[in-house]
Amino acid sequence: MSKNGNNGAGGQPRMPRWRRTLLILGALFVGFALVVGALFTRLYTGAKVSTVGAVDFRNALVVPPLAASTVEADGTRVFDLRMQAGETEFTAGTRTPTWGFNGSHLGPTLRAAKGEKVRVRVANTLPEESTVHWHGMHLPAAMDGGPHQMVPAGGSWAPEWTIAQPAATLWYHPHPHGATETHVRRGLAGLFLLDDAESAALPLPKTYGVDDIPVIVQDVTFDGAKLDHDHKLMRNVGFLGDRTMVNGTLDPYVAVQDELVRLRLLNASTARIYTFGFDDGRAFRQIASDGGLLEAPYSTDHLRLSPGERAEIVIRMQPGEERVLRSYPLDAGLDFWNQRFGGGDDSFDVMQLRAAPTLRPSAELPRALVAAALPIGEESARSRFFELKMSGINGRKMDMSRVDETVTRGTAETWTLRNNDGMPHNFHVHDVQFRILDINGAAPPPPLRGPKDTVFIPSGSTVRIALRFDGPADPDTPYMYHCHLLYHEDKGMMGQFVVVDPGRPAATPKPPPASGSHQH
Repeated sequence: MSKNGNNGAGGQPRMPRWRRTLLILGALFVGFALVVGALFTRLYTGAKVSTVGAVDFRNALVVPPLAASTVEADGTRVFDLRMQAGETEFTAGTRTPTWGFNGSHLGPTLRAAKGEKVRVRVANTLPEESTVHWHGMHLPAAMDGGPHQMVPAGGSWAPEWTIAQPAATLWYHPHPHGATETHVRRGLAGLFLLDDAESAALPLPKTYGVDDIPVIVQDVTFDGAKLDHDHKLMRNVGFLGDRTMVNGTLDPYVAVQDELVRLRLLNASTARIYTFGFDDGRAFRQIASDGGLLEAPYSTDHLRLSPGERAEIVIRMQPGEERVLRSYPLDAGLDFWNQRFGGGDDSFDVMQLRAAPTLRPSAELPRALVAAALPIGEESARSRFFELKMSGINGRKMDMSRVDETVTRGTAETWTLRNNDGMPHNFHVHDVQFRILDINGAAPPPPLRGPKDTVFIPSGSTVRIALRFDGPADPDTPYMYHCHLLYHEDKGMMGQFVVVDPGRPAATPKPPPASGSHQH
């Protein structure tokens, strides 16, 4: 027998305790790593979503009605919007709790002409306070509908302003600080179309709902009958749904009666970035961006839109054919993590276009459209820099009592936007339409040379924009600039600026009215 007792039966030496402990710990670590690896592989594989080839397009596309209006003696066009809760049958027989304007989900299309004075009487019948922001509209700060213009539950608000910008596809949606994503996802959104004489004189498809189709694209997930609002694990961009709908219609098709069809695309999703194209890879022509018409139609086979961005495209159809508007995987230089968990690998069949056996002839698109009156950069009175991070813009989270930037009425500026945050962002500026000067030092491609109010900025990118602030001045009431991935906005990725007359300082923003009060 061994003197120290380290020999086992048969005289074999026993393994030291420390070595047995290391082997057990090593086995546990390997087992843990295998489990974690398997879970991550399952999570990574399951994060990719595709509806390509799986949509039966059984529902006729619902076209939002044009909002009724009245014209007062002084020429003011008056609209009424009621924010309300309700139920919507996205699928026959299944009632889903939703919010909407003048109905249970989404809202009517408001339409007005350049030079018209408009008033929108907003009534909030929701169980909580909210706002209505006129996205892309040039208007006084007090009428903007940002978080300083809250409309309490049971309250009302009646902003009015004069349309002082060209024909464009704009939209309206809530903007309550910290709750914008939830309110938009519940269904509060609608289009606001602007007309002008120049656009009306052009031979463009322009019969609303016939050859001029609104296309409000949103992604959605259902939890039984209810809308699922949860963010899945590692979705730092925000909510990403597992299917799309257009104008609140699941699996939509649109009947086409004309050779040329104009699609007014709005990305009304809260986080998803779409790359639109058609299933056969055909070229189409983009004729407008966020703030109005381009200088000339641009032919392309794909078009990227981040949340809040709009574009108008024209597609030529052949008699009897069926084509699918598709969203392809995102090509934005994202790393493998953000590409997969930020929705970059996802693809969707969004809407089918069904052409009649015989189509009405359409006029050819003009070679030239309109020249936008945008600043060109050389006349900028000053430059500003904005670093975009989830932790805040320029290192600061949104504070409604703090004015971040003060700009002088009647001047132009150049803003440099830098995203080095490791994830995608975009940047929306209230009140103005800006020109993109360059992207990473290079001239922007043709689709991004028109009037813009929202621009996509992938990680590692720098974008310079030129803006002009034509007023009116209001040192007391700020406009917003922010990331329009709404989860990012809600988390504080937003700042405020005021427009002042030359030589005048900014004031401290007034707090929103107390809940229960009315705004007029």
